[in-house]
Amino acid sequence: MSDTDTFAEFMEQERARIHQEREGLRADKSAIEQRLTQLDRDMQAVDAYAAAKTGKVSAAKRVRTAKTNGARPGSRRAAIVEAVGANPQGLGRGELLQMLDVKGNKSGEMAVSNALTALIKGNTLTRVEGKYVLA
Repeated sequence: MSDTDTFAEFMEQERARIHQEREGLRADKSAIEQRLTQLDRDMQAVDAYAAAKTGKVSAAKRVRTAKTNGARPGSRRAAIVEAVGANPQGLGRGELLQMLDVKGNKSGEMAVSNALTALIKGNTLTRVEGKYVLA
């Protein structure tokens, strides 16, 4: 067996190991996203129950509605506002595209650009040194 065969086998083993680890991480990511979605639903249920019980809209709901400029929960604008709100130092367009998993998807990138423009016009976001931050 030559060094080339040994190296080729090593490379194939590494590819298989990396592929397996990536698949495991993707499964973990999926499970985490599902759990986050469930927790968001639970929070909405608690807010709805509190609102029904008191006859008032909860403070958390008012803040969420104000921050998203009335965007529907789960919408592109709401996702952008949530991402920017979680990063007080601000996010660049490229960072947002990666976070929203649309990098390389032309229609997805265009939708994000359009949403950013609308959020700036609606005074929900502003740009500071090339980064989007909450207004």
